[in-house]
Amino acid sequence: MRRTALAIGSIVTAVLLGATPAQATDADRSGPQQGLGWEPAPSAPWDVAAGLRCDFAIHGEPVVDGVVRRVLARHADGTPKRVAYKGDLVIRVTNKVSDVFYDADASGSAIVEYRTDGSQFWSVVGPVLVGVGEGNLDRGMYVVDGVYTLAISASGHKTVTMAHGSTTDICERIA
Repeated sequence: MRRTALAIGSIVTAVLLGATPAQATDADRSGPQQGLGWEPAPSAPWDVAAGLRCDFAIHGEPVVDGVVRRVLARHADGTPKRVAYKGDLVIRVTNKVSDVFYDADASGSAIVEYRTDGSQFWSVVGPVLVGVGEGNLDRGMYVVDGVYTLAISASGHKTVTMAHGSTTDICERIA
């Protein structure tokens, strides 16, 4: 079982990157981050009103943020098309009514395709914090962990397609 999981992880990582190291380097040279490779991608604190994700208002703030990104491909206008993200990220999600909090490990690795219509397609290995208003998961805030994809429509509808993994309901943990 472990060998199978490792093999699947290796295959998924290779497929998700979709580029050889030489192709990634060429993509980096085409934009303003010429020659820089990985760069910090800090997460900002955020607030969500009651009823949008949880039944109560929540606040999220990084307590560990070592996330970096690398632009793998660009659109014709120079904006990022495909970006790799990796690094340690722990978000403290707090119930603003009771001050109960949960430190959510969101240290997964992802390749994100930013589409010209405003939609996104994420290919993920590991945990990511996902807030859902509309989607194939109930309204809420989740740590989605495993090997999966996340499609986000231009209107914000989220569809998680799990190859292998689990979800943790953060609203339930901090209620």
